[in-house]
Amino acid sequence: MQALNSFYQIIGINFKNPDLIQEALTHRSYLNENTAWSIPHNERLEYLGDAVLELAVSEFLFAKFATYPEGQLTVLRASLVNYQLLARVANQIQLGEYLHMSRGEAKDTGRAREVILANAIEAVIGAIYLDQGYTVAQGFVERFVQPHLGEILKTRSYKDPKSELQEIIQERLRVTPTYNVLSEEGPAHQRIFTVGVYFGNQLIAQGGGPSKQEAETEAAKNALQQNQR
Repeated sequence: MQALNSFYQIIGINFKNPDLIQEALTHRSYLNENTAWSIPHNERLEYLGDAVLELAVSEFLFAKFATYPEGQLTVLRASLVNYQLLARVANQIQLGEYLHMSRGEAKDTGRAREVILANAIEAVIGAIYLDQGYTVAQGFVERFVQPHLGEILKTRSYKDPKSELQEIIQERLRVTPTYNVLSEEGPAHQRIFTVGVYFGNQLIAQGGGPSKQEAETEAAKNALQQNQR
């Protein structure tokens, strides 16, 4: 676990109350293995930070896109605050190197790891808000979250892949894509689904995920990539 001073340098903020940032960096699992640890886990700060993040992003989008209706703004906001993007922000600021979590959780990869990192980012924002106020928390969002808007607009990742695929294929082929589960693997609490997307009877692409819905979304993304080639 690295010293917090280096984390302060990365995010450009010095905490007046170091216990707040320690709390933001404490995952619930850490307390199970370290009963003497006196700092609470970060879920309350995550709750607060989620609200601060949504407000900061909402204000940014409201000012930037003055003619966009509520629906478009909501879609863009969702793309900036989802767990996958927040996990990338966490990696950008090396948050994982400072996060207190159990040995088991530390070994997690994939979606489970992304969710832990995304929640910790929200907790950090909550801690900044309590320690430094809204303006400084907003500045953190401005530096590390908002710059991703350009790539989101460029790749059109704000659009729901299943809806976009359906629009394209109905226009081109006059058929509606369908989805079928190809396999289910793993124990009940860690099930991985593989789903295929079909145009008529033809299997076009596959996708995997911890739920049928997420696997369908991944299959649609892969089908869109194939149609862009």
